[in-house]
Amino acid sequence: MSSEEISRSNDSKWHTFSEFWLISAPGNKTGEETYQKLHNLIKKNNAGYVFKFHIPELKVGTLDLLVGLSEELTKLDTYIESLVRKLVQYLCDVLEGERVKLIENLMINGIAPTAYISKFTWDEAKYSSKQPLRNITDAIAKNMTQSENELKTKSQSYNALKTNIQNIERKSTGSLMTRTLTDLVKKEHFILNSTYLTTLLVVVPSASKKDWLGKYETLTDMIAPESSTLVTEDSEHCLFTVTLFRKVVEEFKLKCRENKFVVRDFEYNEQEMEDGKKEIMKLNTDKAKQEGPLIRWLKTNFTETFSGWLHVKALRTFIESILRYGLPVNFQAMVIAPPKRNMKKIKELLNQHYLHLDASGTYDAKTEMDDIPGFTMSSVEYYPYVYFKINLDMFDMYKA
Repeated sequence: MSSEEISRSNDSKWHTFSEFWLISAPGNKTGEETYQKLHNLIKKNNAGYVFKFHIPELKVGTLDLLVGLSEELTKLDTYIESLVRKLVQYLCDVLEGERVKLIENLMINGIAPTAYISKFTWDEAKYSSKQPLRNITDAIAKNMTQSENELKTKSQSYNALKTNIQNIERKSTGSLMTRTLTDLVKKEHFILNSTYLTTLLVVVPSASKKDWLGKYETLTDMIAPESSTLVTEDSEHCLFTVTLFRKVVEEFKLKCRENKFVVRDFEYNEQEMEDGKKEIMKLNTDKAKQEGPLIRWLKTNFTETFSGWLHVKALRTFIESILRYGLPVNFQAMVIAPPKRNMKKIKELLNQHYLHLDASGTYDAKTEMDDIPGFTMSSVEYYPYVYFKINLDMFDMYKA
């Protein structure tokens, strides 16, 4: 698969990359030359794919501003990534994990996330590069906070409906010992409107079915002969009716308990049963009405949030490149798509290619120290070049 195929891909191919690497290196005579050298190196070794990552000419500001924003953007990067994960997971929940629909909805301006990364362009309309870096950062943070607040509000309403439906559905499934019985019984199962007689529903273990049929008429006096009918059964229990005089109901329940038969508390009421059916229909209708607009909102805000995340990555790359390489601004940002099998190989190629950028020898020292068991210099990844990872593992659910 060529880099062009990746950038054009709108199908399920894009999810095969679990991460992208955003790096920058000083421009040689031109940024194009810096890009071509790395591109040729990666291509020669058949290791992965390299794209230019376009960052506009942003206002630099003071050194203090850059250092302060560097720390602030690190936190904002983490925050937005967590919000992207929430949106992806919630859309997955709403679509009930339907893979094709997820892929269709998790697009940015009609293309897959990996294609968007490889073809990233700065959104001048939303985040004008003529603004100070502080204003751009604040605008992104404000948009992301608004999206999170709206997600909380929308998800609470939808989740409440979904929970109510699930609770009702849960009651209509499961063991005959606990589930609702309204959808199992019929009017003809009962003696209704009688002053003296009533019909009870009794749950009997499947292994005791013959025992029940042989003795239910003798558990107490005043049991209607041959009045027990099998309503339904599952793998563990049977549900029987039995008709008896009202005056012996409590005694009958006691005798049933002694024989490990369970009388279910149930009163046949057609109006209540009809109301229950109307309630579940209304809840499902309300859920369906909310579902369409919610999916559209999630789709739109996924686009906005993912785009905002990439703009933060661009800001971090811009600022870190200036802090690392100095002024005037002269660096080339690039994004690498590393096949998982070649990640270690690409890191080695990059480290060799850019080793000359680490004049202090810090990278060599760290590499050597890392070989000493139990010794680590820092939990932060350090390389001779500017490096930020774009973690895409939140899309692993698409993998077949």
